[in-house]
Amino acid sequence: MKRIHARWVLLGVFAALVGVYLMLPTLIVIPMSLNASSVLGVFGEGWTLDWFSQILTEPSWGRTALTSLQVALGTVALATAIGTAAALGLQRVSARWRLPITAVIVSPMIIPPVIIGIGTYVLYLKWYLDGSVIGLIFAHTVLALPFVVVTVTATLSQLDPVYDRAAASLGAGPWTRFRRVTLPLIAPGMFAGALFAFVMSWDEVVVSIFLTDAQTRTLPVFMWTQVRTQLTPTLAAVGVFLTVLSIVALVSMRRLQKGND
Repeated sequence: MKRIHARWVLLGVFAALVGVYLMLPTLIVIPMSLNASSVLGVFGEGWTLDWFSQILTEPSWGRTALTSLQVALGTVALATAIGTAAALGLQRVSARWRLPITAVIVSPMIIPPVIIGIGTYVLYLKWYLDGSVIGLIFAHTVLALPFVVVTVTATLSQLDPVYDRAAASLGAGPWTRFRRVTLPLIAPGMFAGALFAFVMSWDEVVVSIFLTDAQTRTLPVFMWTQVRTQLTPTLAAVGVFLTVLSIVALVSMRRLQKGND
């Protein structure tokens, strides 16, 4: 029987504790959403599904969720198209310009969202886009674009250029080569970037606070408003839905990566 060293046992225990510490704030939302108490975080009054039914029956939750879905789908379409084009363009840029251009593209991942929100709000006041769904889509596209560019660029780096040269030698034009050869090969990276863009847009709250009004509030903004005014377990129930949605997106992306490998 193979002997297990004490250091590996300690390492395993430490890893388990870190995992529990990271997952506990997320998992605690589940019992909070089933608690019968009308005050968020107060246990001991039994269990109920009323908070989930309240999400489905109260118009405000459905309206804000629909707005979030519209913004997220618009962001996915715009960010995936622009991000894929940018990643393809970066492959053809000289090395001296590739790094600064990439830095500009991924800068929204580094700049604090508050700064982006304030700057976008000032611009939107001049462009009359504040409080509009299209304005939210444009703003979320800027935030989601780096994720698409990074994932598509990673896929392109593994793409063998011999396929494109073989198609060209057979008489295929640039558009035909892209549509019939390049696009199917980079589709997994595009899909992964689209999933990142959807999750980012669906969960984004900081920039959205600056750009929404009572008619265009997204679901995270509405949740933030509820936190400040009415702290009920309905927020935990919505958190469960959002967590499940994020897990489904991540699992789908992982399965796609395995299929691509």
